[in-house]
Amino acid sequence: MKPTLATLLAGAALLAAPVANARDRATPEQQLAKLLDGRVAGKPVDCISLVRTGSSQVIDGKAIVYTDGSTLYVNEPRGGAEQLDGNSILVTNTFGSQLCSIDTVRLIDRSSYFPRGFVSLGQFVPYTKPKKSN
Repeated sequence: MKPTLATLLAGAALLAAPVANARDRATPEQQLAKLLDGRVAGKPVDCISLVRTGSSQVIDGKAIVYTDGSTLYVNEPRGGAEQLDGNSILVTNTFGSQLCSIDTVRLIDRSSYFPRGFVSLGQFVPYTKPKKSN
């Protein structure tokens, strides 16, 4: 049985779909830029309050972004950033109520719960939306 033109075109479209999706996926730098769009960087700090930190987001291979109200703190680790991905559970062991640039974050695989390594945190850069002038 000979394949029809429609069958061949459908097969080619299925094969090309993953390539198109991979090409359209944003780089870590683009993901971070999109997240920080409209925000202004402040002076880096060594520690942030864990009590006020609401959530965190991993930018694959690049950074951890912590939310404190309307401020986003971007931490680009000094070491181990290449191990960061969305499949990691972040485990922090802190001494006190702050997360600091001297701390490490252990990475646990979300599927298997096996340790994947750790990252050594760097300074936290605050990003805020500029105040609107009247």
